[in-house]
Amino acid sequence: MVSKVLILGGSGRIGRSVAADLLRHTEVAITLTGRRFQVGFKLHPRQRYQSLSLDDQGGVRDAIAVHDLVIHCAGPFRTRDFYVLSQCIEQSTPYIDVADSPDYVSEALAFNRVASLAGVTCIVSTGVFPGISNSMARQGIEQLVQPQHLHLSYLVAGSGGAGVTVMRTTFIELQTPFTAKVNGQQVSIQPYSDREVLSFPAPHNHNAGVYWFNTVEALTLVNSFPQLDSVITKFGSLPDIYNRLTHSMTLLPPSWLQQSTTIEFLSQVSYAMTQVTDRFSGTGITIRLAIQGQYQGQAATYLAHTTHPDTAEAAGYGAGSIAQLILSGQLSSPGVRPVESALPTPLFQKTLAMRGLTVDSTIHYLDKPC
Repeated sequence: MVSKVLILGGSGRIGRSVAADLLRHTEVAITLTGRRFQVGFKLHPRQRYQSLSLDDQGGVRDAIAVHDLVIHCAGPFRTRDFYVLSQCIEQSTPYIDVADSPDYVSEALAFNRVASLAGVTCIVSTGVFPGISNSMARQGIEQLVQPQHLHLSYLVAGSGGAGVTVMRTTFIELQTPFTAKVNGQQVSIQPYSDREVLSFPAPHNHNAGVYWFNTVEALTLVNSFPQLDSVITKFGSLPDIYNRLTHSMTLLPPSWLQQSTTIEFLSQVSYAMTQVTDRFSGTGITIRLAIQGQYQGQAATYLAHTTHPDTAEAAGYGAGSIAQLILSGQLSSPGVRPVESALPTPLFQKTLAMRGLTVDSTIHYLDKPC
């Protein structure tokens, strides 16, 4: 029988990217949901559309009941409850999401025990960052002895090919300081602070500014790999003017960014701006990873990067590959887990190769932190 996949938020840019990946790599039938069908959106013969609001709990429950896998793409996740996740556990339906909110993920992981007892695989944050980035971190950590300092940086051009929801998430995460592990200590970090200029490879081929940003990876990697003394996650945009504008938002009174009308206004304006600059900057992403540790008895730094010309499409690769592995029976990890805990590196490499995405890595013998 053909497996049936439910993609909540499937009419959005990320949801459509996940669906496209599944159409390429599986034979599943896909139900895409949204509040309203988007004009001009063409359905594949193996796709159907269902109008569904997450506020309609009865409708959500019934939709989950007739599908073999649920993929939650309906952000922003910081504002979401856990009804979908709890229903998947109750109905023994595997669940994955593309959650990029540390607050959401922290609470979702609290369902780990009940999901483990129920034997249900639930994997959170399966996009590109978080998602592919987490697996890159695991791959690098496994290359070293005594990995200590991990530094993940993301450079995204323009809108990244994503919709306005990603803009909302960005401004929401600017609201409050967050905690990160630095040199063995939990420290409070101001969002979009401590600009650092790093060298990024092709297609950017130049130095670019990145800033502290509240990410799921900073939360889960610390728990998955407690031997790490530092987990630093930074984010930057192209063109650089977007970095300057985003940083200026942190100077506003905190109460302003806590108003939904302000968030919506800033998101819509930002999205409109990127629709112009995307023509020149593109919408690609580069993930840059550096880990300090020991290699063959010497202090060394593991360096790795991957790049893709469309950030949203890369997010589809991340979530789609996890879905493919679950549906094919190659991945079963009962509980609620982050990607780096659930996905073995060989399977990560296998699915990435199928999608033509590579992680280029080198090891340098150095006696200084990355």
